Amino acid sequence: MANKKISVSTKTRRLMIHETVTSYLFLLPFLAFFVMFVVYPMFMCLYTSFFDATMGRDDIFVGFANYSTLFQDKVFWQGLWNTLIIVLVSVPVTCAFSLWVASVISKMPVAATSAFRCIFYLPVVTGSVAVTMVWKWMFNNYYGIFNYIGTQTGLLDQNINWLGDPKYALGCIILILLTTSVGQPIVLYVSALDNVDKSLVEAAEVDGATAMQAFWKIKWPQMMPTTLYILVITTINSFQCFALIQLLTQGGPSNSTMTIMYYIYYNAFKLYKYGYGNAMGVVLALIIALLSAVQFKLGQEK
Repeated sequence: MANKKISVSTKTRRLMIHETVTSYLFLLPFLAFFVMFVVYPMFMCLYTSFFDATMGRDDIFVGFANYSTLFQDKVFWQGLWNTLIIVLVSVPVTCAFSLWVASVISKMPVAATSAFRCIFYLPVVTGSVAVTMVWKWMFNNYYGIFNYIGTQTGLLDQNINWLGDPKYALGCIILILLTTSVGQPIVLYVSALDNVDKSLVEAAEVDGATAMQAFWKIKWPQMMPTTLYILVITTINSFQCFALIQLLTQGGPSNSTMTIMYYIYYNAFKLYKYGYGNAMGVVLALIIALLSAVQFKLGQEK
């Protein structure tokens, strides 16, 4: 009897080892890709940030000199300030607007809900370049649709150079970013609302709860994991705003739309200061990690 138990235990252990090895073999292509294109570049970014790495000559170890220069760079601080403005405006607006739209369309018939989800998600799958070029035409200071409507209705006395005026350029960037950011949150919120326990909502309504009370006391707590995910992803996307800046303003006018991501690109691929650019990349990664940790902490407390 003891030998039989030992035999069964040995077979079970061998089966577990076989399944584990097979699982890792299936994961091996992804793990190799992850190490080559994610882990290794991250390590090299951190490593190179301690060097004066410039095209055409050997790297020179400078320690924390890049970081010291970074914190004395006025353009970097301007880019950080602009990036924070983008995050502080776009993240709450995206989440609130997406939740409101999802709450409205989730009550519609299934066909209408699906149609609206496709409409709002279309800018996400269309591609940032295509969407940005359409907005660039709309903001054109000579034949753009905004200037045309504004002058024709009397709202504007003359055409405005929307992307060339420091007073309007950053606001235009935020507006475009919002239109490309709400698609995924809307789809996620619609799914989250569909998964809310309907029996709890019906019980609350029977007890006299209003629609608003039922939403905040029953639906909202069950949607917190989705909200946390949306907050983190939207924050990261806002910090990494690059394509809009590259295609529309290149950080101008007068650095009014300069962001950290574009300044990293400018130093690394235009000035060929790879070490300095990587130092900014490390600082940006730390800022994003810190904010994400705070968001996770606040989300878990609620």
